[in-house]
Amino acid sequence: MASGQSTRLLSYLVYKRCQETKRGFIMALYFYRAFSREGKKVSGYIDASSIASVKEQLTKQGIFPVSITPAAEEVRGRWWQRLFERGVSVKEKILFTQQLAVLLKAGIPLMQSLELLSEQFTGRLRSILVTVKDDIKGGKSFADSLKKYPRVFSSIYVQLVRAGEAAGNLEVILERLTTYMERQEELRKRVRSALMMPIIQLTVAAFVVGFLMIKVVPQMTETFVKRKMELPWTTGMLLSISQFLQNYYFPVVVIFILIILGFAYWRTTTAGARIIDQLKLKIPIIKYFAQMNAITQFCQTLGMLLESGVHLSESLDIVVKVINNRVLADTLEKARDKIIKQGKIAQYLKQTGIFPPIATYMISTGEESGQLDLMLLTVAKNYEEDLREYADRLTAQLGPILLIVMALVVGFIVLSIAQPMVLMLEQAGAF
Repeated sequence: MASGQSTRLLSYLVYKRCQETKRGFIMALYFYRAFSREGKKVSGYIDASSIASVKEQLTKQGIFPVSITPAAEEVRGRWWQRLFERGVSVKEKILFTQQLAVLLKAGIPLMQSLELLSEQFTGRLRSILVTVKDDIKGGKSFADSLKKYPRVFSSIYVQLVRAGEAAGNLEVILERLTTYMERQEELRKRVRSALMMPIIQLTVAAFVVGFLMIKVVPQMTETFVKRKMELPWTTGMLLSISQFLQNYYFPVVVIFILIILGFAYWRTTTAGARIIDQLKLKIPIIKYFAQMNAITQFCQTLGMLLESGVHLSESLDIVVKVINNRVLADTLEKARDKIIKQGKIAQYLKQTGIFPPIATYMISTGEESGQLDLMLLTVAKNYEEDLREYADRLTAQLGPILLIVMALVVGFIVLSIAQPMVLMLEQAGAF
């Protein structure tokens, strides 16, 4: 978000906070399940400033609560609604982190900032912020409150917030987190776009060829079949494939979908994910992506953690979990144990075979000069730029190659149809 937009947002939130402060508190919607004095089960919604306030209001009414949850979380309990509920997107997390940093930098206390932001978001993030606010009121730290939601707030996020709370510079840490998440998301999109484009093009090509084989080829070759002509082997093969797809296209489509779903499930298993990660490191094009992405993630994350005051051993524990490729992560995990014992990073990173010599040299220089965090961030920036350029170059090169492949396939179909047509015309004396 631009600085002007952040300023306008801050002004609006502060104004709104002032108006709500005049009323005494900020309300939130809660869902409760309880028993009445008569022992009957009751449930409903109530506006209150906190869970403790809900309990107090219900007790005064002679209702004894069993469970109290933010209204948005109660919705998550219904499986049919949970199926269609949207989770917390990366964009929402970035926006929340950025806005919280702006509010804290303006001198607004954490609790008031969370109260303000909980009203700006909807769905899952709003319910989380309401619960986090209540946890902090109950004596928990901000980091411990976020730790309850590992699928939303990663271990990196939690540890950096903890470091910011301890050092008293939470707003600075949140600004770094915002930049970090923005760069990671931009890089992820760039790499995914480069890898997805060929898949999309191949899928479109498959549909085009399938349409030609099922609809166009039978109509064009009907005359050849009726005349019982002796066909070239290419035309015969084309007709066999066409007839097979006509007769069995539904089972073929079903089997194809089942294979895709089965593969999607298999790749989520530990064994499947490991095998796929191993294959990624054997295919030249994908290997470069996987390796450079791992280097960028490792250096950027470790550099930011060290810069924020997180201890080296804790930082390495977190960084290993960030690496997307399990095989590379295991290699780095073995190096991590040696690094923690010896305290030297560069020499053990060199032994992994993942880091190029120039990267380990720069990291070694950073260790010797006492600026390891800055050097790690420099290495990350360099390889991030290389990865972006490679992704752009790959996208530009693969497009024409796939078009040529598709042209060859379509050309084969056209040639297979044209050959018997020429023979038929020759027999009719046209040539």
